[in-house]
Amino acid sequence: MMNLEWAEKCLAFIDKGVSCYHVIGNVERQFKENGFKELRERDAWEILSGGSYYVKRGGSSLIAFRVPEGELRGFHMIASHSDSPSFQLKTNPEMTVEDQYLKLNTEGYGGAIYSTWFDRCLSVAGRVVISSEDGLKEVNVNVDEDLLVIPSLAIHMNRDANKGMEFNPQTDLLPLMGSCRTKGSLTEKLAALAGVQADEILGDDLFLYVREKGRIAGACGEMMIAPRLDDLECVYASMEAVIGVNPKDYCTMCVIFNNEEVGSHTRQGAASTFLKDTMERIGESLGKTGSDYLRLLADSFMISADNAHALHPNHTEKADPGNRPVLNGGIVIKHHGGQKYTTDGYSEAVMKSLCREAGVPYQDYHNRSDIAGGSTLGNISAGQVSVPTVDIGLAQLAMHSAVETAGSADVEYLVRVLKGFCEK
Repeated sequence: MMNLEWAEKCLAFIDKGVSCYHVIGNVERQFKENGFKELRERDAWEILSGGSYYVKRGGSSLIAFRVPEGELRGFHMIASHSDSPSFQLKTNPEMTVEDQYLKLNTEGYGGAIYSTWFDRCLSVAGRVVISSEDGLKEVNVNVDEDLLVIPSLAIHMNRDANKGMEFNPQTDLLPLMGSCRTKGSLTEKLAALAGVQADEILGDDLFLYVREKGRIAGACGEMMIAPRLDDLECVYASMEAVIGVNPKDYCTMCVIFNNEEVGSHTRQGAASTFLKDTMERIGESLGKTGSDYLRLLADSFMISADNAHALHPNHTEKADPGNRPVLNGGIVIKHHGGQKYTTDGYSEAVMKSLCREAGVPYQDYHNRSDIAGGSTLGNISAGQVSVPTVDIGLAQLAMHSAVETAGSADVEYLVRVLKGFCEK
């Protein structure tokens, strides 16, 4: 039997991350418990050598960092993302059906595999913005109950159901909440969770989430099956690495962006100035000039950590002929000739050296030449912070499914290699 300790801790972490806001809330608690001090973007910053800090933006992105005791040589960054494909509630979401049913009006968030969301217990989580004596206040909310279901159409009413379906998100994917007698109850539940009256909620960002908890599975416990493995596995490992290491020469940074699944072009996404602003303010607080900052960038490195596609047991033809990562095969280094992934020969060598020093296996990934890949945090953030970057991830199956599958041994591999990176 393999050591499942890291996998079990990772699944417990994922279970709490029912929305991007809850992911960041959980990460923030862990950094606070380990002595990291919060900085606010609107305040002046006082950063000391040897200090540990974090800053948030939009309630859904966070950058935590440790400053070395000695002279700062550069930045070692690990980037991941807090969001996952889901469905976002529209404004005034409650809809009645023939005075019998109550369902919610939603729209897709990211590239979800629609079929995997049917016939599962679902609920709602995210944030609400309320009015208070001190102005507007953001509150994270989670309706922690089996609240919703998206029911399939019976095969008797669609004999082609097993021949491939095209789903319309406006008609096929709206979740059922119950009978019309429950009208208004969602707002009441959210208000109660926020500790206010319903009319005090002035705004919200609410999403559906799968109620299923993560599990260890397989004949020898070699699989992790859970929602949101993409990309909370990498969030978890990067958090553990930065918490667990005191750097010598480099500022080590756990960078968690939101909105990767919808393109990253938001104020808290990888295309924003969040990382650049934070790094410039670190340099400024430590007495670095603009020229000094550019010199620090020249000696910096980023690991862009976002999960990768594993060889599928039923569709081996979808994998590249020569590069076929598998579950529990170690760190996946991602390559792309069109620069969808930022890995080049230099950053590939850096990553493989780190893996060898940590005693961690690695494997390479290329898309098939006739299958397009998606962009990553690495190449998007390069427009703001241009440093050598490697794109990596952990191999998984069913990426963007409501419930995904990964390897139980791989979490430990990633924690080990990221700790080695932070120690450099």
